[in-house]
Amino acid sequence: MILPKPEELEVIEGLDIAGFMEAADEVGGDYYDVLYTDGVVTLGIGDVTGHGLESGLLMLMTQTAVRLLREICESDSVRFLDTLNRTLYKNVQRMNSDKSLTLVILNYTQGEISISGQHEETIIVRNGGEIERIDTMDLGFPIALDDDIADFISSTTLELQPGDGVVLYTDGITEAKDINKNQYGIEQLCEIISQNWHQSASEIKDAVISDVRRHIGKQKVFDDITLLVFKRQQEVPDN
Repeated sequence: MILPKPEELEVIEGLDIAGFMEAADEVGGDYYDVLYTDGVVTLGIGDVTGHGLESGLLMLMTQTAVRLLREICESDSVRFLDTLNRTLYKNVQRMNSDKSLTLVILNYTQGEISISGQHEETIIVRNGGEIERIDTMDLGFPIALDDDIADFISSTTLELQPGDGVVLYTDGITEAKDINKNQYGIEQLCEIISQNWHQSASEIKDAVISDVRRHIGKQKVFDDITLLVFKRQQEVPDN
């Protein structure tokens, strides 16, 4: 119900964005969002431990807290994630829950993107399909696991040229297993992204999800599957 709608993404000038989420249960624990506030595009993706009602509640709290922090224009990555963490940690304690989540937040404006928070690798794709993998382990700490994570939070900043972009995912993709229990893997994900990078964000998203489904076959899906494709559009020269 709270996933970004296509019409929200279409009004963001100069960017091509597509997202996908499929829950393993009726209520999923994956989180992704795209927010556009005062010229800044904020991308978030996270994975709550487990799935079901408790995980879904924590995912909803995360979405609300991220939107609130963007609405008040909090731009410092340490304050952003530290405030978010303390908010969710206190709620989780009240719930007597042991849930936590990995979470990465990206802010994009005028060709520059900053990455903060601990999650799966962030995939940077250059025009032409060249892949750069950003390890986020040193950019944050699991959210709602401890009351003070400020010392663990940092960020990295990259330039995105026209045709460059970012792909975010949860481990429901990379850890998806076939009938022989072989995982789909990050290498296969990167290969499909690279092969299809000349296409639109929606077509790239469809190509990845189709390949993941091919890999899984008729096996039961045991984890939520989430994918977010963000692409800076090519500049069209004036006639």
